[in-house]
Amino acid sequence: MKQILILGAGLSSSSLIRYLLNNAEKNNWFLNICDQNIKAVEKKINGSSRGKALSFNALDPEERKPWIQQADIVISMLPARFHVDIAKDCITYTTDLITPSYVSPEMEALSEQAKEAGIIIMNEIGVDPGIDHMSAMRILDQIHARGGKMHIFESFCGGLVAPESDDNPWNYKFTWNPRNVVLAGQGGAAKFIQENKYKYIPYHKLFRRTEIINIDGYGLFEGYANRDSLSYRDVYGLHDIPTIYRGTLRRKGFSRAWDVFVQLGATDDSYILEGSENMTNRDFINSFLPYNENDSVELKLRHYLKIDLDDTLWDKLVWLDIFDCKKKIGLKNATPAQILQHILEEKWTLKDHDKDMIVMYHKFVYVLNNEFHEETSEMVNIGENQTYTSMSNTVGLPVGICTKLMLNNSITRKGVLRPIYKEIYDPILDELEEHDIKFIEKKITPPRLYSNDQPWS
Repeated sequence: MKQILILGAGLSSSSLIRYLLNNAEKNNWFLNICDQNIKAVEKKINGSSRGKALSFNALDPEERKPWIQQADIVISMLPARFHVDIAKDCITYTTDLITPSYVSPEMEALSEQAKEAGIIIMNEIGVDPGIDHMSAMRILDQIHARGGKMHIFESFCGGLVAPESDDNPWNYKFTWNPRNVVLAGQGGAAKFIQENKYKYIPYHKLFRRTEIINIDGYGLFEGYANRDSLSYRDVYGLHDIPTIYRGTLRRKGFSRAWDVFVQLGATDDSYILEGSENMTNRDFINSFLPYNENDSVELKLRHYLKIDLDDTLWDKLVWLDIFDCKKKIGLKNATPAQILQHILEEKWTLKDHDKDMIVMYHKFVYVLNNEFHEETSEMVNIGENQTYTSMSNTVGLPVGICTKLMLNNSITRKGVLRPIYKEIYDPILDELEEHDIKFIEKKITPPRLYSNDQPWS
């Protein structure tokens, strides 16, 4: 019986555990699942004889090593900073490893050791990174096989609220880690390449330079630039491509309203606001505005950021209750970003009956037979419920399917890998279609080399 060890059983693990348990009898698998919340694990196992809940400390090498040693494969759903230590143990005990996280330089440095140990350390096998790699590489490889030369590659992904649950003026709710949403784009300028010219968007301009994208049947979205698009030239083998750009999707109008908080300084996480526990929402906003005893907070904010009386973004701000003078923040020694997150969580949290949605979009422009061609690839997936969300499905199912491939010895490459090879992405994408995670590919005639909405020209 093949032993599968899962370390961490948080939100994105629900669909993974369900998939593995559903296939355990047929493939003769047994799941050992470790998490601090053993009750939550037991609920996800749901009485299956093919799974067992464990509560050892996965961060303690002495406690986890015996379990890694007896496992045929380890799936680490722990925070990314712990993956390298897990990988080193897996190399020691020649146990394959899967993580959905980005390949860090420290993880990449283990590749030769992993090859020598004869194991696979598969990374970036979730949704983004993961499904984005696989769906893009499938088309890129097809283009190259036909003799095409890539000219433009764009890729966007967003975790959003499903249309049937979209009931607020922001057209957004938290479907993933709220802190990551509040801090998105910080830590340096977004960088990409446009017509062989390096371009940079500093954080304070990031949400005002967006690209408008229409997804058939779902309307208009906007994309703002991810922090680093350049590294994907190497990942995708596009070393000499003139234009490469990756971004995050939101509904149209979100970014301009979010920029209000950026310009105020309300997303800053680098310092603490004195007396934060006694602040109201209104005090918080007022703390960033000039002093004027004769003007209201609303009037000062409008004047400070030049927001017109009939500007629709004002409705978004009012709806968040940021001007409420009674609601106490209640967070001691909090940063602006922490306070903003606290305010947003009261308004952007999914309701019990709400569903989430993942939207992904790729654009390919290439030269073939001395002519430009354009193709697009779109994927929209809506979650089942609050347990089997779209985020959980699009992260957990690729991990689960890859686990099956690795246990069946269908992947022969060794070392630190991403799912960018045909023998990996083809079977995973094919099976994902059975779970309603599928791409619609279209050829655009004539090709739209550039649009008026592009943020870089």
